[in-house]
Amino acid sequence: MYLRHFGLEHKPFAITPDPRFLYLSERYREALAHLLYGVGESGGFVLLTGEVGTGKTTLCRGLLEQLPADVDAALVINPSLTADELVAAICDELHLERSPSVAGKALVDRLNHHLLTSHAGGRRIVLIIDEAQLLGPEALEQVRLLTNLETHTEKLLQVILIGQPELRDLLARPGLRQLAQRITARYHLEPLTRDEVDAYIDHRLRLAGADGGLFTRGAKTHIQRASRGIPRLINSLCDRALLGAYAQGTSRVDTATAVRAGTEVLGQPARRGGRLAWIALPLLVGAGLGGWLYAKQATPPTTPARIMERPAPASTPMPAPETETAIESSISTTLTPEATVATEPLAIPPADPVEPALHDDRAKAFARLASLWGTPPARVAIDCDTLPMTGLGCFTGQGSWSALRALDRPAVLTLPSTDAPEGARYAVVVASDGDRIELLAADGTRHHVSRDALLAGWYGRFELLWQPPGMPLLTPGDRGPAVAWLRARLDDESSIAPDPARFDAALGERVLAFQQAHALTPDGLVGQQTMLKLDLLAGPGPRLTRITD
Repeated sequence: MYLRHFGLEHKPFAITPDPRFLYLSERYREALAHLLYGVGESGGFVLLTGEVGTGKTTLCRGLLEQLPADVDAALVINPSLTADELVAAICDELHLERSPSVAGKALVDRLNHHLLTSHAGGRRIVLIIDEAQLLGPEALEQVRLLTNLETHTEKLLQVILIGQPELRDLLARPGLRQLAQRITARYHLEPLTRDEVDAYIDHRLRLAGADGGLFTRGAKTHIQRASRGIPRLINSLCDRALLGAYAQGTSRVDTATAVRAGTEVLGQPARRGGRLAWIALPLLVGAGLGGWLYAKQATPPTTPARIMERPAPASTPMPAPETETAIESSISTTLTPEATVATEPLAIPPADPVEPALHDDRAKAFARLASLWGTPPARVAIDCDTLPMTGLGCFTGQGSWSALRALDRPAVLTLPSTDAPEGARYAVVVASDGDRIELLAADGTRHHVSRDALLAGWYGRFELLWQPPGMPLLTPGDRGPAVAWLRARLDDESSIAPDPARFDAALGERVLAFQQAHALTPDGLVGQQTMLKLDLLAGPGPRLTRITD
């Protein structure tokens, strides 16, 4: 109804779990990283919980959009089933042919055969159960038994459970302790913060074809308070507020419209007293102070004359709350001393648009990334398996922006896009500077883009380069250049070692201490994970945060 009025192409605040509108805040990106971690693991359970309306189902749809090509997913969205019905639903999701008469053990055997066949063909199967708090104990036990289907080396079925907080209580029951012990990753989804609500509203408006100016700051503040940061409630409030602004013929949603929307959606008067009380507080204090000063004029002054020259009025009228402009004007007049001279804020150059800085070709994006290491782009291989010929190694990760910044290396971010030839576009991130990110475009130019604008379409997948030592494993007693590499990364004084080129006991103790300090397996062996961590923390090469962050 209001789309044409506001110049929108789609409804920005529909409550359906459309993955196109998925907003990935830092915590939501971490949650998606946990789910993708579960997809990549072989065996075990991954648990995602959150309050009603926090976006679990939307996140699940986003996960399905990001599944690797070799993964088949069985999604169960109505788990109010018996154990046999659950197995039948899984078979149906995997498109297994079965007759109605096949049930019980025969059906489990049919599923087991399919898992073995898929494994032999290089495919993995992931079972995703949404609203898993509705599963009964027998159905949960059946799910656990399904994860017993395995080869000699790995499980054949990975399970992701998504549900409300009651799911955690359900899994804490003594009878389900065997299942609880198999959970390898847990994440609880929290509501959005105040700043995240602002970004969430702007993100959805931008995807619907509008700018972020349709809601005033006061309207966003009220929506955040009324919704408590729960995305589903934010959508309902914003949708109703846009309809209200359309009915009034206005071009923006102000605080008053947001308040009325909250009253209609939530079914109770919205609480505005908190905000007005804070507005009134300095006015009341000023009025009280003015009365006290007026009374003191009849007695010898005990305060400096310069203060007495400007007595405050005995009473200050409360500003009318109808418009935000009136409120802001009253606050400014009351709280700003006459002698204060307003200073112009420092001009911040506008951020560059993101789209021109993106790559359509992954290989060319990697070529640009490798050029930061002094490697001629023509030598960069498309496949990470053949990249060592350039002296570089490739690391693929999944996580939040904070996780990438902790690694402190330039990286290629994968941004899913149905419009791109490869189904994705790629951003070569070369530096971070507060809320700006520097990208290296295909033509070699550098663009400073808004961090929020770039990360809004990023699902957490990144790839970066590093310089491995040339040996797959270093163990105590080894000798050679790779040991020198190890000493350099640990900042170990090789000159005081009896044999600097030898992996001795003292160096082994340094390795153990490093592994314990960085949550690595403390085995004293320097394998891929330990080498990567050492190089990322202390190795040479380009850094992501070379600009002060």
